[in-house]
Amino acid sequence: MLNQSKHYDIVIAGAGFAGALTALILKECGFNICLIEKGKHPRFAIGESSTPIADMILRSLSSKYNLPWLYDFSRYGSWQKAHPEIVCGIKRGFSYYKHYPGKEFSTDDHHINELLVAASVSDELSDTNWLRSDIDAFLVSKVKEAGIDYFDETEITLAIRKNSKWEIAANGNGDDQTMHASFFIDATGSGMLADKLFSVKSSAENFLTDSFAVFSHFDDLPRWTDILHQKNIATSGYPYNADNSALHHVLDEGWIWALRFNNNRTSWGFALNGGNVSLQKMQTQEVWDWIRAKYPDIDFILKDAKFSAQPGRIIRSGRLQRKLQTCFGDGWLAMPHTVGFVDPLFSTGIAYSLAGIERIIKMLTENRNFEQPLYEQLKEYENIVFEELKLIDLLVAGCYKTMGHFQLFSAWSMLYFTFTIMYEQKRLKNLPVKYFLEADKTEVQQMTYSTYKDLFKLTQQKTISQVDIDAFTDSVREKIKPYNIAGLMEPSFKNMYHHTVAVL
Repeated sequence: MLNQSKHYDIVIAGAGFAGALTALILKECGFNICLIEKGKHPRFAIGESSTPIADMILRSLSSKYNLPWLYDFSRYGSWQKAHPEIVCGIKRGFSYYKHYPGKEFSTDDHHINELLVAASVSDELSDTNWLRSDIDAFLVSKVKEAGIDYFDETEITLAIRKNSKWEIAANGNGDDQTMHASFFIDATGSGMLADKLFSVKSSAENFLTDSFAVFSHFDDLPRWTDILHQKNIATSGYPYNADNSALHHVLDEGWIWALRFNNNRTSWGFALNGGNVSLQKMQTQEVWDWIRAKYPDIDFILKDAKFSAQPGRIIRSGRLQRKLQTCFGDGWLAMPHTVGFVDPLFSTGIAYSLAGIERIIKMLTENRNFEQPLYEQLKEYENIVFEELKLIDLLVAGCYKTMGHFQLFSAWSMLYFTFTIMYEQKRLKNLPVKYFLEADKTEVQQMTYSTYKDLFKLTQQKTISQVDIDAFTDSVREKIKPYNIAGLMEPSFKNMYHHTVAVL
């Protein structure tokens, strides 16, 4: 039951991991917090792949804001020791396999259709795949343990701003209730609440990427490395077991994510090119069946697939790309994943949300009275978030343009790994970081835009020759050279990168 006479410093809507963690940190910083959740935990969610950047931020938040238990979730080994009951998976790096229509997967000694990029040196120090229903529910238990007022199955219906205060109407368990707050944070992860409360629209306009997803969770799917062994494809030169990674199957129409957890569950989804009109016209099951019929090894993996209890069905998204018109207003702000989203390729979601938490906590703790200086910082926050989304959009859009030419895909994707190196190295040196993936750096912007321009021109050609592909590859290799401390694109490595980008 909401306490209608109680006044909160900040009300947060949305109890996913970002909203719950923000509530916990703000409470540690001395704010009086209320967290409201429309649904109920545990609940199904995707956005499950962590990265070294996410792990670095988790450790930083843990030490800076007196949350020692949070540190355990920054590595697979410490997670298993501290909370083996919270399901996760080993994520040693990024793995990509190119499939061609009507053909079984094949490769050669140069790994022509494979790309593996290690992100950690061992399973113990590995990143993780998060079973979001488990970790999100755990964080909410920590919210309750911290004495933060938490209300689930409660929908915010109206927010009125009077005299620099919010009067927020909500409905929980059939009861209409009211609460008061000085500030409001939208951590819902979509644009729907901002539209309803503040008439701030969300749009897919100006995105280069156009994709949608068809996905679910399955139990006991065959392991990809076992299938490779059945084909007599050697994996002895791999930097890690590819099933213990963010595993991507690259198709002509898009790509597949396969994220394994340590309870025999796999998150599996197709992220498909929204510009493919014939795919868009198909029903959900038709899309699923059509991809299976076109790619023999994908069909083999899914032929005996059993749904996990959650969600127990195939889910289809609308267009994934979205961005709010603005990130903030009088007395409110939206967290980055609420502001916008591009596509799950490159696993930016968790790290990006955590980087946003860092930035938001800093702004609010520096402006506890929520007066004018905060809004000057919020304007800068908006510029930062929009620039970051623009960079992620470019990086992902380039990948979709290269899905049919794996050497181009591999070369283009090295921009992302290069920017990751730059960002991680800066954090490791304890230098201030402002933009995710160094999105504000002139050299990052120039590198991305000039390379995308070259790529766009190349992919517009009727035929793309091997000479064209090699020239583009050499061009990317030369551009990343000043920042490439991990041997990316070194021909002798043959698409197998054994060394972690950052020793964490």
